[in-house]
Amino acid sequence: MPRKPRIEMPGYYHIINRGVEQCVVFKELSDYEYFKELMCFYAESHNITFHNYCLMPNHYHLLIEITQKNLSRYMRQLNMNYAIYFNKKYKRVGHLWQGRFKSWFVTDEAYLYTLMCYIEQNPLRAKMVKTLEEYPYSSYNHFLTNDIPECLQNAWIMQHYPEDKEAIRAFLHTRPDSSQLSDMKKASSLVEIPNIDTKPKAKDLVKLFKNITDIPQRNKVIYQAYQQGYSQHMIAKVLGMAQSTVNGIVKRMSR
Repeated sequence: MPRKPRIEMPGYYHIINRGVEQCVVFKELSDYEYFKELMCFYAESHNITFHNYCLMPNHYHLLIEITQKNLSRYMRQLNMNYAIYFNKKYKRVGHLWQGRFKSWFVTDEAYLYTLMCYIEQNPLRAKMVKTLEEYPYSSYNHFLTNDIPECLQNAWIMQHYPEDKEAIRAFLHTRPDSSQLSDMKKASSLVEIPNIDTKPKAKDLVKLFKNITDIPQRNKVIYQAYQQGYSQHMIAKVLGMAQSTVNGIVKRMSR
């Protein structure tokens, strides 16, 4: 049976690919560096913006944005050229990657915020490090230093927190809702039409906080809004608060 063609519309995509039979695809520092080099090189020629990435020993996560219908072409260039390099270096033959890469269209901003945290926190979930700062093969440390690769210059985080390192740290340490992420992945994989409203429903969120006069009640509604799927970033924006403050309220209310 022929494979279904990929739907490629402009927007954000979460990309995952694994080594065949879950084999290690990054064995040493130079492997990670070469993949990053290819990643950024082909991103420039395909007019692709990177927002986040995390390279794990046997798989990778990318959050990218395309403006043309060239996602498959970009990924084919990236995966093929890295496989050639890897097979030659380690004197192996055969496929390196486990079939076609998996991609999910990012349907709304709540999904986008969840993904950014989910991708960056992969090393923590795998218990490879105790802090995100310890892991050198993701975009996390680029955002907290001045060492920003060309392909990350226009990342969402760089656009929204250009100088605020504490806000970046607080945002990327927000615990993603795993069940919400799973549901959004399933839903987004079925998207086939481009007329998707990706604007956040800030008006609905504003209504939740209307006529609230005291802090305890406000904090209770903040937690309820978060439970309903509103991102901490959106809640902070609507209330004119720092996201780190909203994050602290959510943590306290969840205990």
